[in-house]
Amino acid sequence: MALIQCEFSSEVLSKSMAMNVILPQKSFNQGVRKDKYPTLFLLHGFSDNHTIWARNTSIERHVSDLDLAVVMPAADNSFYTNMRDGGDYWTFLTEELPFVARSLFPLSDKREDTFVAGNSMGGYGALKWGLNKPDQIAAVATLSGVTDMVYHLENIRNEAGDKNSSLSLVFGDEDIRNTASDMLWKLNQIGNTDTERPMLYQACGTEDFLYEHNQRFFKVCKDTSFDLTTDFGPGDHDWKYWDKQIQHVLQWLPIRKD
Repeated sequence: MALIQCEFSSEVLSKSMAMNVILPQKSFNQGVRKDKYPTLFLLHGFSDNHTIWARNTSIERHVSDLDLAVVMPAADNSFYTNMRDGGDYWTFLTEELPFVARSLFPLSDKREDTFVAGNSMGGYGALKWGLNKPDQIAAVATLSGVTDMVYHLENIRNEAGDKNSSLSLVFGDEDIRNTASDMLWKLNQIGNTDTERPMLYQACGTEDFLYEHNQRFFKVCKDTSFDLTTDFGPGDHDWKYWDKQIQHVLQWLPIRKD
């Protein structure tokens, strides 16, 4: 495998951005691959950045036997949303980032080859991408994700601290019910229609402070036609849990064979 540290210019955000990319590395005798790699966009959580998955898990080793590229972008504390007071990170994530990554690296642009996963804030971003743009994404995995942002905002707005300040920059005082930022509403909106839907993988440890969020998401989702796989075993909101779960996600992904 090759781990590439990439800095690039974002026109959407008007600043330099970064991503780490893992690419399969063929042996010298195999020659150059003829087609492009299926891709997992792997999103970080609140307070982290594009380096965190490579630093805190064995993601490079976990994908070593897979014909899969992994793109790990930086997105600040944006919740992968066009912020009220900040950058257009939703546009960056779903439009500019795939374009730039595919222009620089041999990545497939086919829906069936495009997956997204993330932990915590990144789990929310993964769901938001997959549920709002199901024509782009074949599979979504949320690990300890913020799956009920309406409830999360109500709680955080009653607290002081960095999370309150950061979420205020993202959403302001907006009521996000029945919008693209409300994942439970999105489940119901497309869950029983003929719209092409991504496969979903949802995991959250029973000791996680977001466990209640995830149970609400699960109860709504099981009444829809989504193809949902779940894991609600023991675990907390930490990298020991996410390193274990990303291995399950990689086994679950519908990665085509070369």
